[in-house]
Amino acid sequence: MTRWLNRLIAWSPVLLLGALAALTYWLNAQVQGPSPAFDGSRRHDPDLFIENFKAISLDPTGRVRQALSARMGRHFPDDDTTELEAPVITLSDPGKPRLSVTSNRASVTADQNHAYFTGKVKAVRDATAADERDGPMTIESEFLHVLPKEDKIVTDKAVTITDSRGIINATGMEIDNKARTIKLQSRVSGRLQPQK
Repeated sequence: MTRWLNRLIAWSPVLLLGALAALTYWLNAQVQGPSPAFDGSRRHDPDLFIENFKAISLDPTGRVRQALSARMGRHFPDDDTTELEAPVITLSDPGKPRLSVTSNRASVTADQNHAYFTGKVKAVRDATAADERDGPMTIESEFLHVLPKEDKIVTDKAVTITDSRGIINATGMEIDNKARTIKLQSRVSGRLQPQK
């Protein structure tokens, strides 16, 4: 027994250092975050290209509710977004004025709840039978945030709104196509002529 105890005492510094090394390794693993994956998933590289496409969303009766087309689309797997070149989106709910948005570029989120249009953005809201004499309304800006499921357009940039009555310039705007309302934020100016 004494011999075994002497060996244990002789090896105790080695066992103590081994336990200390294991504890240090465990603590380091707890403090450090996961190591980065080198599989390309952190890069913002497209994994899918599509040219000259058109996507359509139908309502329960088979009528076109939303249509999206573009010259080029690129899907990015890291954030599941889609970038579009020369996009055109059209929202056409029954009983509501049809709304079309075109631009140089756009980015659509993964859930398709947000579309960000940039570069020579033009939105056209058609007249309905009730306000046919007003004609279509045109909105021009460098940036429009389209919320297709809410049927809204929002921007904090300069906009120019034109219809048959005249022209309005403003900075910042929110259009609710369902409620048929427009809210202008600041620097509002323009000329409107009364209808005859």
